Amino acid sequence: MESQIFELQYALDTFYFLICGALVMWMAAGFTMLEAGLVRSKNTVEILTKNVALFATASIMYMVCGYAIMYGGDLFLSGIAGGDTLVEDALAASAENGFGGDSVYSAASDFFFQVVFVATCMSIVSGAVAERMKLWSFLLFAVVMTGVIYPLEGSWTWGGNDVFGLFNLGDMGFSDFAGSGIVHMAGAAAALAGVLLLGSRKGKYDLTARYVLSLVLTYHWLHSVH
Repeated sequence: MESQIFELQYALDTFYFLICGALVMWMAAGFTMLEAGLVRSKNTVEILTKNVALFATASIMYMVCGYAIMYGGDLFLSGIAGGDTLVEDALAASAENGFGGDSVYSAASDFFFQVVFVATCMSIVSGAVAERMKLWSFLLFAVVMTGVIYPLEGSWTWGGNDVFGLFNLGDMGFSDFAGSGIVHMAGAAAALAGVLLLGSRKGKYDLTARYVLSLVLTYHWLHSVH
């Protein structure tokens, strides 16, 4: 009876990961529609291509090396699907943790759940550099961002590894349950760096519109701080 409960728990936790990952994945469609609406019509096809390509690039790079960097393991997700002893290993882990311990779920479902956040992080960069960055240059940065930068900072936080072997952020009280820093702040920092290098969109706003937009953004930032 206990084994059957553990099997059900394993199945439900795995299913929960897949459903939540699918919901986050649909955010990519929202980002795409938002960006398509904010660019000029002549750049709509390119921005749609960028969003599809960045998701594909993020998935490939995180599969090749990103997941291994962030959580350990082998390249190309080697062994993540389990083997002939998958059921026995899951039941043993569930029995060890008990009903009140950590959940046990498929590692492959965890990869799917994690990879959609990688793509979300890169989508922030996509919106910030819209109409200002060529497709291949953008995809080249996506390779670095999703294959190295994001997994490395993710390994220091969610992965629990020491920062270059010097100190541990968890020991210093750092905690990020929903990814506000790991996902969104990382994407925003990369986006800011890109914007500073590329400059403003030529022909999109005149000088007056820039001042108005700057004042609106400053007002909302000050309002959010207080």
